[in-house]
Amino acid sequence: MSDDPPLPARVRRDRMLELLRERDFLRVSDLAVRFEVSEVTVRGDLDALERRSQLRRVRGGAVPRSTAPIERPFEEAEVAASSQKHAIGRVAAAMVTDGDSLVLDVGTTTTAVAHALARRDDLTDVTVFTSSLTIALALEAAAPRLTVVVTGGTLRPKQHSLVEPLANLVLRSIHVGTAFLGCNGVDAERGVTNVNLPETEIKKLLIGASENRVVCVDSTKLGQVALAHVCDLDDVDLLITDDGADPQLVATLRETGLEVTLAPVEP
Repeated sequence: MSDDPPLPARVRRDRMLELLRERDFLRVSDLAVRFEVSEVTVRGDLDALERRSQLRRVRGGAVPRSTAPIERPFEEAEVAASSQKHAIGRVAAAMVTDGDSLVLDVGTTTTAVAHALARRDDLTDVTVFTSSLTIALALEAAAPRLTVVVTGGTLRPKQHSLVEPLANLVLRSIHVGTAFLGCNGVDAERGVTNVNLPETEIKKLLIGASENRVVCVDSTKLGQVALAHVCDLDDVDLLITDDGADPQLVATLRETGLEVTLAPVEP
């Protein structure tokens, strides 16, 4: 143990960030030895840095904070992790039964859910509300087994989606069994987040209009935090992601009480 006085917290935390730029993982026990402080102090330092969005806490230490997601055009996002999204779509579509009512949120993963639903020729008398033009077109082939209701609203060409001021008139007047939601980030502490504000408001309306809330995201979204807060994890009944998800991230999410289903990705 050195006779030198301990470093001020600000200096110690700055040096922790310098170490994190050199490594992929900082362990609490290693930092305690390096800076000659208790592990409780180190956890406090890491928690403070996470609150400033300068790193991400994980079990036993910390990892770099990923760059905040940006909004990509639908066509660009659709080809990313496509096998994972199709796997999630199959698992989500399998939850739907005859006579169900549901809402399908905007997004490439929820569009994969729509395609999987359209292929289920065993379903009848299912009503689907959506603010996505791509989802409406994907479900068109399943009519009249599936009744599709488009909310209306102002067009966002980047996502082929419909937002305020008209979408809320429909969504505030319905109550469906299940909402299948897309997003850009799912984090154990920050909850469900999204990259743009107009669609975030629609997502909140979908949550309020549904009995069960199922978030459908590929594993690249886990641990990510985007611009706008959609809801806390307490507001989500089930998360469906692919089986390529980081086991540590999945474990952290499950520790919050969230149910997580891993969809098997076919070769």
